[in-house]
Amino acid sequence: MPLVVLVVDDSMLIRHTVCRFLEQRGFSVASATNGQEALEVLNQIRPDLIITDILMPKMGGVELITALKSDPKTAAIPVVIVARKQSGLKKTDDRADFTIFKDIDIEIQLEKALQQVLGNKSATHQASGD
Repeated sequence: MPLVVLVVDDSMLIRHTVCRFLEQRGFSVASATNGQEALEVLNQIRPDLIITDILMPKMGGVELITALKSDPKTAAIPVVIVARKQSGLKKTDDRADFTIFKDIDIEIQLEKALQQVLGNKSATHQASGD
């Protein structure tokens, strides 16, 4: 059974890049364009990982993470933030398990994030070649 990742970003390009990267590695991927939409998607699925932008219309990543962490059903889901360097977010921000910056090679950072956040689950998943 493939691991499920929810990708939340208002940028179609970033969303497509991240989704394609994950699908090529055997993940099942759902996506949303903002935090509000993501919470609706979470009524249908329970992902193994959430990758979210911070600055989005309607509901941004910070509000989404706050909502996730305050709900016992979603509090344990690891979160990876994808942000622009100029968003003022620090790499050490404790709201997320990992932070990726859009301005740097996103695929190399995604690989590191998957390894750190999912560890062996990510490696075993790739090896099974779903």
